[in-house]
Amino acid sequence: MFNIGDNVTVLDDAINGRVKGFKNNMVIIETEDGFDLEFEARELVRTTDNEALKGLFGSQSIQAVLKEKELPKKRSFVKEKKSKKEDFVLEVDLHIEKLVPNKRGMSNYDILTLQSDTAKRQLEFAIKNRMQKVVFIHGVGEGVLKAELDFLLGRYDGITFKDADYQKYGLGATEVYIKQNPNR
Repeated sequence: MFNIGDNVTVLDDAINGRVKGFKNNMVIIETEDGFDLEFEARELVRTTDNEALKGLFGSQSIQAVLKEKELPKKRSFVKEKKSKKEDFVLEVDLHIEKLVPNKRGMSNYDILTLQSDTAKRQLEFAIKNRMQKVVFIHGVGEGVLKAELDFLLGRYDGITFKDADYQKYGLGATEVYIKQNPNR
């Protein structure tokens, strides 16, 4: 199927290379970066064989498929500064990895207690500092932390909450609105 010297690409990975040899039903390729890797023949396709590629990818052009395989460019996470205080949103990530450097030795109860206490402390901070909106990022998981958060938020007057914007936070976030008395 392949000959030594054939240019190949890996179907499920962004790896291109040249066939270097064969070993135990595996094809050894030398990548463009100079590494020798082994793959099964079914994982590879000859890049110079345009007819085989057309059959695999249907109406997509070969260039479009190769471009799709390229590693995505890293996004910049620089936030724009907002001038209005009302536009500020306090985002609190309650994932345990963000709260403690190492969760080893903590029981599920300890983790949930720390997450709940953090949420309560941050909510009271937002109320005290007259913030209008807080977003708690809790993740999807089994819903235990979300239920605990809903219970906590239900105990406060002047607070409404709902699932946060799906496009920005996904499924695992709750948006809290704090009704502030402007005469205070």
